[in-house]
Amino acid sequence: MATFVLVPGAFHGAWWFEPLARRLRADGHDARAAELTGVGERVHLSSGTVNLDTHIQDVVNLLEYAELTDVVLVAHSYGGMVITGAADRLADSGRVRALVYLDAFVPEDGDSVWKLSPQVWRDRYVAGVGADGFSMAPPPFLTEPRVTSQPLATMLQSITLTGASDKIEHRHYIYMSAYEGTPFTRFHDRLSADPSWTVRSLPFGHNVMSECPDEIHALLLDAVTRATR
Repeated sequence: MATFVLVPGAFHGAWWFEPLARRLRADGHDARAAELTGVGERVHLSSGTVNLDTHIQDVVNLLEYAELTDVVLVAHSYGGMVITGAADRLADSGRVRALVYLDAFVPEDGDSVWKLSPQVWRDRYVAGVGADGFSMAPPPFLTEPRVTSQPLATMLQSITLTGASDKIEHRHYIYMSAYEGTPFTRFHDRLSADPSWTVRSLPFGHNVMSECPDEIHALLLDAVTRATR
């Protein structure tokens, strides 16, 4: 039995990962989709003070207050920023067994989503800022009615890392090769050259929960198998 904590990407709440969490629970695992402040189910808590550190603390608090150990932290897209920060803070605690990045950002110290994004994404971030000056509307191609605004500071804030997460032995990157205009190729290429990472490529687009849920489910079970050998 493993414990999964699933962290969604920008504009999405825990609901996005809940179908996968249900499948993992049916397999006998503990699986929880994380809620991030100011997004999704917690969009009512959005404010100008919600930033990347807030979301990192959301995940750290979930693991600490629920007393979770040997967790497999899973993230999609923007969520990679969050689990990297959480793993950096928790690496010496024994709470994190493995990291799985699903077509996600894998930042280094000082990186931000803004820094790692192509110009077309930056233009979209700025264009989406609302009258309140801090919330960013979801892009038009996200048509699911449950997507919400995202606090802009979560995209702008640079991450502070100590390198402690490198101590986590089991780290996986799953790259979606059919995502047109993907900004994630740099992570695939960098991590493929690092023997401490397991890197896979799937021929699908970025919306992994709608395009390849079975494949993602199988890869997460494989990640647990590798982590328990």
